[in-house]
Amino acid sequence: MILAVASGKGGTGKTSVACALALALDRPMTFLDCDVEGANAHLFLRPELTAHQEVLVPYPVIDPHLCDACGKCVEECQFGAMVRLGKKVRLMANLCHGCGVCRLVCPNKAITMAGRPVGMVHSGTAGLMRFFCGELRTGEALSVPIIRKIKEQRDDLVIIDCPPGTSCPAVESVDGSDFALLITEPTPFGEHDLRGMITVCRRLEIPCGVVINRSSDDDGLIERLCATENVPVLMRIPFDRKVAETYAKGGSLLEAMPGIEDELLNMFLEIRGLRR
Repeated sequence: MILAVASGKGGTGKTSVACALALALDRPMTFLDCDVEGANAHLFLRPELTAHQEVLVPYPVIDPHLCDACGKCVEECQFGAMVRLGKKVRLMANLCHGCGVCRLVCPNKAITMAGRPVGMVHSGTAGLMRFFCGELRTGEALSVPIIRKIKEQRDDLVIIDCPPGTSCPAVESVDGSDFALLITEPTPFGEHDLRGMITVCRRLEIPCGVVINRSSDDDGLIERLCATENVPVLMRIPFDRKVAETYAKGGSLLEAMPGIEDELLNMFLEIRGLRR
């Protein structure tokens, strides 16, 4: 089973819930932190990281002796990464997605592909858990190749801590999951962004359920959306200062609210039933 823990916006407690669920289950599994621009699950799971793999993406290398600046690669590049300047063609490396179209269309065979590092994948263990997290290289914009490398891991149970939002990194992280656990908060922003994440799950044909974090008397905003969209509310986590204090010290949700472990386990069993 692949369980994606996602949210339409940042700061809803997605990583807190993902880590707490993994700790509560306390069984062999694989935990993937795919929030490569701000990975922090390691602060709570405290894995021993023993391996580090560089992630490369292909990028074009132009041979100036063969290139006659015909401009065919400039015309065909969908990302605006190839620019013709006088009698030379230049590559804007940060815009290049490594698709290789420029190499295919070059009539003079002046373009070859090389590897450009965009980040790292760190891996190790935390108790019974295999742990993987990604780190996007400073100044790089391509996080999806790192996420794809992390998601090559397979296990009977995989928990994915997804990046926030509904853009390409979040979609890539959720795609292929058996179930998406959507973490939200009872605010207008939370409701708006949850709606977007539900839409993503529907288009990917992934069943989903909701956890309302910082639950209060204002939950009706989220409950009405979930009722309209026919998405179950699987759990509520109360708005409690103790959670923030424990979180700031690097503690997990289980330490802040000891009684929540049974609720997390019951939710997991319900998720297994829903995906059938």
